[in-house]
This record gives sequence, structure tokens and C-alpha cells, in this order.
Amino acid sequence: MGALSGLRVLDLSRILAGPWAAQILGDLGADVVKVERPGAGDDTRHWGPPWLKDGEGRDTDTAAYFLCANRNKRSLTIDITRPEGQALVRDLARRADVLIENYKLGGLARYGLDYAALKGDNPRLVYCSITGFGQDGPYAARAGYDFLIQGLGGLMSITGQPDGVPGGGPIKAGVALTDILTGLYAANAIQAALHHRTRSGAGQYIDMALLDVQVACLANQAMNYLVSGVAPARLGNAHPNIVPYQDFPTADGYMILAVGNDSQFVRLCAELGVAELAADPRFATNRARVANRAALIPALNRQTVTRTTAQWIETLEAVGVPCGLINDLAGVFADPQVVARGLQVGQMGEDGCVVPQVASPMRLSASPVEHAVPPPALGADNVTVLADWLGMDGETVAALGRDGVI
Repeated sequence: MGALSGLRVLDLSRILAGPWAAQILGDLGADVVKVERPGAGDDTRHWGPPWLKDGEGRDTDTAAYFLCANRNKRSLTIDITRPEGQALVRDLARRADVLIENYKLGGLARYGLDYAALKGDNPRLVYCSITGFGQDGPYAARAGYDFLIQGLGGLMSITGQPDGVPGGGPIKAGVALTDILTGLYAANAIQAALHHRTRSGAGQYIDMALLDVQVACLANQAMNYLVSGVAPARLGNAHPNIVPYQDFPTADGYMILAVGNDSQFVRLCAELGVAELAADPRFATNRARVANRAALIPALNRQTVTRTTAQWIETLEAVGVPCGLINDLAGVFADPQVVARGLQVGQMGEDGCVVPQVASPMRLSASPVEHAVPPPALGADNVTVLADWLGMDGETVAALGRDGVI
């Protein structure tokens, strides 16, 4: 039994933030039904290449992107533009514990599928809406995409090399980080609302906005600004509050040094052969190193280039100086710690092909996560979902199919 076994989740979301939240609930044991457009499905099914390979190594029509956020779900296709489809979703919502959607502001209200329309039939429903800008404010009606929010929400102002240096300028994160973080916050909010329901008996509405999440996740950088009144600048891989804490060149590439305190800095300088730097008043404390980073970093660079990355990591780890590799994805999944933690898993698809997955990072001792069901084919579960949730017989389901409702 998963931690959320017995919970029913109706997932009306697509792309990434909503599906990520629903996948977390599915990993924890919830019965997640993903409602998709007949004949098309979630947009990310078509966001390839690369494509999933079948049992004979040929490309399928399922993009790798879709696979990242839709395991442990069942796919049900419903045309919600038709009254019959809307009635079907309302019937499902009456039996759901959670509904997740990421339509634009008011997008589901025109179909009678907004929270105000559904809560009367199911007052215990936890209804989570995910939008770019929230349900109110001057931007509420705008479409919100991760890239736009990374820019508007400040992340790109602190990511990338400074202006005026080679490659300088704002850079987005290499994954849709705002979407992922919004999915994580949404899953937390949903579980909090469910806990509240156990005490009150009532569900509630959750208003999640990508912009809100992005601003909240500026974390120490936001507080640096609020405390000082000075907007942080782009520092490349350097840290605004800790020095040295960035990448350094080696004889054969780069390594990361993450020196978090003065004693680590003393040990670093000793191993680099520049013990005198640790005694220099300009560098003896972290506060001084931050103020004098422009003098310190070149002095360290001159030493780090004298050995290979592997040599430095072996030496520095032995004396407790935090350091590490900069892996590409091949290096990540070959890393012995990643292998030992089982972070790459495979699920057997219905056609006999193995569907690769990145394992959930949640490790629960009594109710562990299961990677039980691979991302579903479009509409693969129409019959079983309508039978399980609504008690429909095969002929009724077949009639809905013939009429184009599912």
C-alpha cells in the first residue's frame, strides 16, 4: 500500500507543472486518471525527438518529454467541448478526491468544470488550479510559460555570466525549473488540503501560480535584495555570499569547489600550495573573501590548473574540502552513487519495450514509492477507468466511443 493508496486524482493538466504534481501523487500510490483530448492527448506526447523506442528499436510516436511526468497514471480521453463529455467529467469529479488543472484563467468555467460548479456536488473535492500568474492581478489572463516566468520572476537576472565578459548575458535554467518547482509546491499544497479535510470534512480551492513560485524560490537572493536594497547581479557560477564557491579550471577540464567555511579554506590553500593566502587578511574570513574575490579567484586558478580534475578531487576529498565533477548526463547515470541509489529504472510497456524512467527521490520506509505503471498510451484506460470509477458496462463505454465523446 502506497502512502496515498485509495486516493482518487483527476488530472486535467498537461505539459509539465500539473502533470509533475499528479505524478508525485501517483508515485505515492494515488489512482491518477489523466484526462486527455481524443486523438491528440497531452501536447508533450508530440514534443520529440527523441522518441521512445519499441521492442524492435524503432521510433514510436511517444516523445521522451511526455515520459518524464506521466508514469503511474491511467489515460482517459474525453472531448470536454461536448456536453456529454462535460457531464462525464462532472461524474468523475463527484468521485474524485483531487482535481488538478492548468487551463488559462476561466478556461474550464465555460464548460461548467470550474471549482464553483463542481464543489456543490462534491464538497470534499480538493481542486488545484495552476496558471502562470494566478487567479487575480493585472496579468491573470495572460498565458504563462516557464521561460517567460524565469525572465519576469528574476531568475534570469541572476543566472549567466556578467555583462561585458565573453558569453555574458541572462541565461535560463537548463530545465523548465519553474514548472517543476510549481509541481512540487502544488503536490505539497494538495496534501495539506487533504489533511485539512480529515479534520473539517471539507475540500478547498488551491490557486497556484508559476510567478508566485518563481519569486518564492529566489530564496537567499531575494533576501539579499530585500535586506540591502541592491539587486544581485549575474556572477556566472560564483556564489553571491560564499567564496570560493564556483567552478575552477584544471589540467584537463573543470572542477567545482564549494568552500563553506574558513577552516575548509585553510585546508584548501594548504593542498594548493598557497598556505599564505589563508593567512592574508584579505582572504582569512569569508566576509573578506567575498569583498576581495577579484584578487583571490585568479590566484586560485593559477594553482588548480596544475593537476587534473581527478587528482584534485582525490586530494581535496581526503582533507575534507568539498569538491566535485561537472558531469554530463552520461556521466550522471554512470556515476557510482547514482547507480547505487537506483536512480535509473525501467518499466515494461505493453508492447514489450522497456520504458526508461528516473526514479522518484522520495524514500519512505513504511510506504515506499512504486514505479508500477509506465506512462500510458493515449486512451489506453478508457474502459477500465469508467468501469472502476463510474461502474459503466462495456456497451455503454463502447457507445461513448462510437459517438466520439471518448
